[in-house]
Amino acid sequence: MSKLGRPVNAISPTRSEDFPQWYQAVIAAGELADQSPVRGCMIIKPWGYAIWERIQRELDFRLREKGHENAYFPLFIPLSFLEKEAQHVEGFAKECAVVTHHRLEANGDGGLVPAGELEEPLVVRPTSETIIGAAFAKWIQSYRDLPLLINQWANVVRWEMRTRPFLRTAEFLWQEGHTAHATSEEAIAESEMILDLYRQFAEELLAIPVIAGRKPTAERFPGAVTTLTIEALLQDNKALQAGTSHFLGQNFALAQGIRFSDAAGAQQFAWTTSWGVSTRLIGALVMSHADDNGMVVPPRLAPVHVVILPVAKGDADPNVVLTHCERVASELRLCHFRGRPLEVKIDTRDSAPAAKFWSHVKRGTPIIVEIGSREADGDSVTYHVRDDEPRSKFSVARSHFVESVTDLLDGLQLRLLQRAQDRLSRGTVAVHSQAEFVARFEASAPGFVTCFAADTGSYQELLKQLGVTPRCIPTREVGRCIFTGATDSPLTFFAKAY
Repeated sequence: MSKLGRPVNAISPTRSEDFPQWYQAVIAAGELADQSPVRGCMIIKPWGYAIWERIQRELDFRLREKGHENAYFPLFIPLSFLEKEAQHVEGFAKECAVVTHHRLEANGDGGLVPAGELEEPLVVRPTSETIIGAAFAKWIQSYRDLPLLINQWANVVRWEMRTRPFLRTAEFLWQEGHTAHATSEEAIAESEMILDLYRQFAEELLAIPVIAGRKPTAERFPGAVTTLTIEALLQDNKALQAGTSHFLGQNFALAQGIRFSDAAGAQQFAWTTSWGVSTRLIGALVMSHADDNGMVVPPRLAPVHVVILPVAKGDADPNVVLTHCERVASELRLCHFRGRPLEVKIDTRDSAPAAKFWSHVKRGTPIIVEIGSREADGDSVTYHVRDDEPRSKFSVARSHFVESVTDLLDGLQLRLLQRAQDRLSRGTVAVHSQAEFVARFEASAPGFVTCFAADTGSYQELLKQLGVTPRCIPTREVGRCIFTGATDSPLTFFAKAY
């Protein structure tokens, strides 16, 4: 406690004091990312990248199980490719970075200037539908070539003006799936299957419950017939689009010439989908689970499950302490958590024990173990579970800890999910009139507001004034629009969002 009787937190400001600055502080203190010399871009540090690698491995395994194969496509896309699909180019035009020259030359004043103008400008990949579609047009000849199920792990560039690490950056990492099918029914089923895969992944691995459904017309991906989405509600009661899956119909197939001969020999255009999640998921993790002491990483996603800190004080023999640490680590590494060998690290850095402890608290390591001469002599360990108060530590026999460690990890994973589910439940409110709707969004922390609302209408200007967007239509339930009175209007989730 401070002299004023207030808790001393590792992160300042706290969530209640300044949520946006708290978010930035958690990322810095947790060693997730750093500022880049390039405006709007970020450097993902080893701990942050290790979390992304866990996301990659887990999601890649699930996609491969569904029959998808990984490939890689060029970073540069000819401008003419984007121009073939009018809605697509219009949707991304303001965010495109464009390469117009292929070399630099000295200007005589010690500087460099672009030279060698390209015959056709190249767009730095904002998304890959057009260039992958061109490849599909070559690869697909017959119905026997379908379905074609391709995934790509890549970086993309969208020239955002207002950026925030992980949530919105000029360059980010993602996976983008692209598939082609013989029928619309198959393509629709693919887009729906992927959405459910994303939903399960978010809830089971990230411990983030989401609302799944389709986007209203105005929020669709440029060129899509239907966009499906998973929407998360964060600790400040704002929404975040955490993943999308698009049924593209035949729009891109017509533009790119993706044709095939059907069983009767007739030429048909393919039906395509695209879908993806990105490093935005790390931002979702921070805003869903971090506290005023730093990051909290769900154990099923954690790069390290248990970190062991040797604490040799006074005249204690450091070799005896380290030997006990290594014994505990060896036994833990024989354990499995949710089908994965336990990841254990011994932190032997030459730093003060308290400094090392707090560094792992701020990084969000699920379990922190301290071992000194008392633990070595008593064949025990002292441990801390990340979501407990920092001073909350338990001393138990080594054998008991090894036997119970997976239960401790499971407990942390379940508590994180339950807290997020409780927040989602508390933060979702149904309204039945425009006046209720306005009052809710004029209040602080409105969360999700649900009501029947026409897909389009004159009330769009009201939404702009309130800083609100329609996030998701989760069911086929319909009723009377609270804004226009139109019947057969879908039940829609609204929120202020990132």
